[in-house]
Amino acid sequence: MTTPAPSVAPGAAPPDSYGLPLPGGFQRLTRLLNAIGTLWIVALMLLINSDVLGRELLDTPVRGVTELVSLSIVGIVFLQLADTLASGRMTRADVLLDRLKRTTPALAALLQALFHLVGTLLMGVILWAAWAPLVESIRIQEYVGALGDFTAPVWPVRLIMLIGMVTTLVTFALLAWLDLRRARALRGART
Repeated sequence: MTTPAPSVAPGAAPPDSYGLPLPGGFQRLTRLLNAIGTLWIVALMLLINSDVLGRELLDTPVRGVTELVSLSIVGIVFLQLADTLASGRMTRADVLLDRLKRTTPALAALLQALFHLVGTLLMGVILWAAWAPLVESIRIQEYVGALGDFTAPVWPVRLIMLIGMVTTLVTFALLAWLDLRRARALRGART
């Protein structure tokens, strides 16, 4: 499934970089991770419903549902973060940006590029900070749950978080590059 690129008049610059194909077909990866996150949500729904039915009908709950749900929410968010960003569905206040797009589109493109560059930097800082907890989680064999009842390792979710962070970092950088290209095209069209 592909999202169609916004319709733009021939020779005109698109209104922004969201929804445009990312260089190198990178959107395939973001969409794949998003789809995996969606399938994970479906699996969680089945698990939760099995737990509820098991409790009510058989008086036997599914062990570890609470732990798996708490780990899963974090993993799902990071799997779907890059595609959310690439498609322009990230929550933000864009009143100023929308006005600039109408009045001075080149400035709007530069401001959006700055936003994406700052996002790249911040995602890099978060990625750097998340590396040590992953290594430590593997080293100490961190788990959730209670021994003898149910345990699940934490490191796979921490690894999924890092994969999502790297993908989001690259998406921020690619969007910044697209914004800078758009700003240059808009400035060239203006002269």
